[in-house]
Amino acid sequence: MPKDANRTGLGSLVTGAVTAVGIAVQTGLAAVVGVVIARKLGRTAETDGFFAAYGVFIVLALAATAVRVTVLPSLARAREAGRLSSETASYALAVGIVAVPLLLLTVVAARPIAELLTGFGPDAAVDAAAAALPWMVVAGLGQFTAGLLASTLAALDDYVLPALAFIVGSVTGLLLLLARIDESRTEAVAWGMALNAVLATALMALWLWRRARRERMPAGAARADVRGSGRRLVELGSGAALPFALQAIYLVCLPIAAREGVGSVTSFGYAYLIAAAVVGISASSVGLVTAVPLTRLGLEPRRVAWHVEASSWPALLVVAATAGIFAVAGGEIAAHVLGSAYGDDVGAQIARLVVAMAPYMVASVALSVTFPLVFVAGRGAKLPLVGAAVLAIHVPFAFAGQALAGLDGLAVALAVSTAVAFGWMLTFLHAARSTIRRLALAIAIVAGCAIAGFVPAGALLGPAGAVVVGLVLSTAVLALVRPVGLRSAWHYLRELA
Repeated sequence: MPKDANRTGLGSLVTGAVTAVGIAVQTGLAAVVGVVIARKLGRTAETDGFFAAYGVFIVLALAATAVRVTVLPSLARAREAGRLSSETASYALAVGIVAVPLLLLTVVAARPIAELLTGFGPDAAVDAAAAALPWMVVAGLGQFTAGLLASTLAALDDYVLPALAFIVGSVTGLLLLLARIDESRTEAVAWGMALNAVLATALMALWLWRRARRERMPAGAARADVRGSGRRLVELGSGAALPFALQAIYLVCLPIAAREGVGSVTSFGYAYLIAAAVVGISASSVGLVTAVPLTRLGLEPRRVAWHVEASSWPALLVVAATAGIFAVAGGEIAAHVLGSAYGDDVGAQIARLVVAMAPYMVASVALSVTFPLVFVAGRGAKLPLVGAAVLAIHVPFAFAGQALAGLDGLAVALAVSTAVAFGWMLTFLHAARSTIRRLALAIAIVAGCAIAGFVPAGALLGPAGAVVVGLVLSTAVLALVRPVGLRSAWHYLRELA
């Protein structure tokens, strides 16, 4: 490998580690928030309403993450041309054109929106959703501004400061939650989330301002290009449309889940948060960091198939371990971590839902590592159509899934809709057949090893013993099989990074 490539690779490896650590810390703090909610507030109509409003935040936050991927190439080129400040201000203006009316609409129509999100459920659920919703939108829109500034810093080769800013915001938001939750209940959680996003944005903005002053940058250098707002809105919409739709399918599930009774939305929400955390930590950072080396190397169908398989292997192992652990001990984990309101049948229900979401996690992993490739190949313009189509087909899938299998059926509907989006993206890259064949083999091997380890352990041992022995046995089976794909994936990612 050329020396320049080695230097680039070392940078990608370090930035990938920083990105992954930042995501892991934020996810861990979000998990602490979930535990606090469960232990302080239990599983009630009020928590159902909170999770309904929280779904709006998830949709906005994931769209914001996609925007980071979308704007980074433009910001990197702007830095080379000496107009990074102007480009950042122009993107901020484009975000504001949508964000301000959306926030005003949410404030004015909070209760009707809350009624829709809760499936016109109990008053306690609607009240909680309506109170939290404006703050959730502030938190979600704050993820857009924070993500934009993080991409600006990435264009300046600074990945540490954004990670620290997000972590400081998360910690501060958690402290506010802990201070106010006894008095303000779910609304305090929403306040903490809004503070998190605002503080992360403010810290990055302050650092960029100080850098501009230190370099004596003229004030006019940060003037936004108003005439280009329409073009930038289209660009941001193309990048965010599919992730927005893929999170909106979860939002669609919430009022349908409410048909299963009080507490069902809360249970479904916790299972989904666990699934999203697994995907975020294990796959999203890989997809983000490897996009730049792939841009340098170029894409053709064979490389797409190889990249998706190799990038998915580590995450598939994490998904299999998560599903196995929750299959043999999930009920006890839920009761121990979340509190007495989640014992017995409720804990078992959440555990079953996490296992049922394993196909959704697999599809999301594959989609996460494929999504940046569409932009590397310059084919992102078609993604809004894909997002609209997937959202449209998901509605009947969700109703059918709930009618046939309750909350488990909703988990299956999420997996099917996500898999459709993944397959559609592969057709844009002309790599559907080869990628699906290679990925299916990897999934079969990982699932087989997990089943061979956790099924006998769960049948013969108690929860704690089943977890330990299941992990050991599945790892041993994997070591005996020594799949070629796993070894190739390790070498590929090491060389690419």
